[in-house]
Amino acid sequence: MPDRPTLDEVSAFLADLKAVCTIGGDSAELATRKAELLERIADAMPGDQETADVAHTARTTADEARSGE
Repeated sequence: MPDRPTLDEVSAFLADLKAVCTIGGDSAELATRKAELLERIADAMPGDQETADVAHTARTTADEARSGE
């Protein structure tokens, strides 16, 4: 079974999200991390189309954010 994100990884992401929203930072990098976490969740849940769609949307958004840098 694929590695799902750990609680520590999700917590670290949320802390960084709060920091970016509060003091600023690299939102494109944060979008990429979000996409990676969601892709890992989707990989661990084969057959869940909604989860796969959310991960795909996150990846598209991250790629667009990176190309706009």
